[in-house]
Amino acid sequence: MARVPFHYVDLRAFSYETEDEKRVEAALRTFLPEEFEVERSESRGHHGDRIVVRSARVERADDLRHVLARIGAAPDYDRVFDELDDRITDNCELFLRFDKQVAFRGEVRLGDGITFRAKVEAYPAKREAAVENAREALDAAHEETERPD
Repeated sequence: MARVPFHYVDLRAFSYETEDEKRVEAALRTFLPEEFEVERSESRGHHGDRIVVRSARVERADDLRHVLARIGAAPDYDRVFDELDDRITDNCELFLRFDKQVAFRGEVRLGDGITFRAKVEAYPAKREAAVENAREALDAAHEETERPD
């Protein structure tokens, strides 16, 4: 995949009081290249409980390719691909949610716990162009994972 039509990808996961924040960070790292910086911030819930937010912004083309390759290799990739029309906004943003528990095991599957937001390049900035660009990039990432080495 030569061109990556994404400006950035934001990944975020919450670690609640009952969760081990190191495990939540490990789940988030399933999507990221090695040694990628993950930010940490603390917040408080409605009832005063501590919530740790782990997040990462991916902007470099090689790093974006890595993230897309992880999605392209997901067992439910076809569902992601089929739902692109519903997952890209008029602001050319792609939204996905991934299963945090599954990601902790090093796998990628749609679910709850990890939010994925990507700004898709589109010129002119129209949703239809963004859908087409995202479709091409994800399809290329999927094909890369399907090739035997």
